[in-house]
Amino acid sequence: MTDGAPPRVRSARLRTLAPCVALAVVLAGCAGAGPGTAPRPSPSPRTTSPQELCTRLVTHWAHRLLADAGGGYGDYQSMGLSNGQYEILRTVLDAARAEERSNGSAFAEELIARQTGRSCTERYRGGGPTGGPWQ
Repeated sequence: MTDGAPPRVRSARLRTLAPCVALAVVLAGCAGAGPGTAPRPSPSPRTTSPQELCTRLVTHWAHRLLADAGGGYGDYQSMGLSNGQYEILRTVLDAARAEERSNGSAFAEELIARQTGRSCTERYRGGGPTGGPWQ
């Protein structure tokens, strides 16, 4: 496709444009780190602490099972919980159901958040689960 300019003008444009493009490519290649400098690694993704992960998982399942009004979901492994996390869930869920019967669902929701956070923090206070290898 032509721009309507005489061939001599188009040829002059190409001769002017070619060195500019070459210079831009060279400069782009030089824009990296200086000699002897390793590229900076990208920041690592944020990791979730064991306490926070336990709290999120147990809270999720406690809310879901409380809303299900007694229906089951399956075993703890299908929920992605360890045996210890499942024990926390069962304890919290029993207390939340009693609280819901006595004072309503808003109080049961608060109890789930409070008791799950406390139990998970206690369970992972040393960075790993307390108890045996399957806990």
